[in-house]
Amino acid sequence: MAMRTWLAGKSTATSQRTVSASTASSPTPTALPVSPGALPTPTPEAGPQRGLLILCLLTLYLIWGSTYLAGRWMLQSGLPPFLSAGFRFMLAGTLLFTVLRMRGAPVPTQRQWRSSAVVGLLLLTIGSGGVVFAQQWVPSGMAALVVGSLPIWSALFGGLFGQWPGTLERWGLALGFGGIVLLNLGGSLGADLVPTLALMAAPMSWAFGSILSRRMDLPRGMMASAAQMICGGALMLVFGLVRGEHIAQVPSTRGILSLLYLITFGSLIGYSAYGYLLRHASPALATSYAYVNPVVAVGLGSLLAGETMSPQAWGAMAAILGAVVLLTRKRR
Repeated sequence: MAMRTWLAGKSTATSQRTVSASTASSPTPTALPVSPGALPTPTPEAGPQRGLLILCLLTLYLIWGSTYLAGRWMLQSGLPPFLSAGFRFMLAGTLLFTVLRMRGAPVPTQRQWRSSAVVGLLLLTIGSGGVVFAQQWVPSGMAALVVGSLPIWSALFGGLFGQWPGTLERWGLALGFGGIVLLNLGGSLGADLVPTLALMAAPMSWAFGSILSRRMDLPRGMMASAAQMICGGALMLVFGLVRGEHIAQVPSTRGILSLLYLITFGSLIGYSAYGYLLRHASPALATSYAYVNPVVAVGLGSLLAGETMSPQAWGAMAAILGAVVLLTRKRR
């Protein structure tokens, strides 16, 4: 997941969606792009065009689903996880910040920078960072499947903040947790404890950060996303240096192209498409990528990287995706 990156602030409407509809965006991970959950509600634009809505949905389904495999290729080329992910978000955030400043957006206040650092830590450093770290051992399709459980954690944290899920959503929680247990029983997450814990913690941190963001003072509009990418990326770089990460060899062409793909398509283009959906589509439709991305990631991993899934993993996939469908349905 890849731990929504996440790519990896949502609007207030998105955060309310996370609590009331028990969903979350994001991803992430490697495929978890910056969460738009911390963004205030943008100024409404002209009416949506059906063709553009469909194009944005396809963009999220395919691009955010493909970032898991791109992240795996990036790691296989010799690029270190936290340094490469930190560079990705720092560059994407800086580009977005520059464009917004040229368009007259105000610079975040000192308090807003602090809030952005907290949200960036939860969503990117722990969320996206956990996914890209685990992908050194876990197949891309499996990572996407675990991150696809993000709405389950969002529903749980939403309840802790005072809005417990309804009966149908509780069934979704039970089904989703059953799928996660099945993944562990089947050994699909690998034998290494640390990568498994990092991958499991990624969607939890992303969900908690999304819920918490609606209670924090963050910049307005897209500037929240830019600030979070800058702060989260900087923290990733620091953590990577503390871990002693370095580039031991010249990365392959495929690895460099994968990193560029994650910066441009995964973060900038994917996020822009998601922002349009947040303004013009229902929350359930805008976050439907949460249960489409794992399918895309598994398919691409099988076709292009020779990844396979055990019968237990397929059963877990069915359970988790079914749970997300239940959790993303509107309450009646």
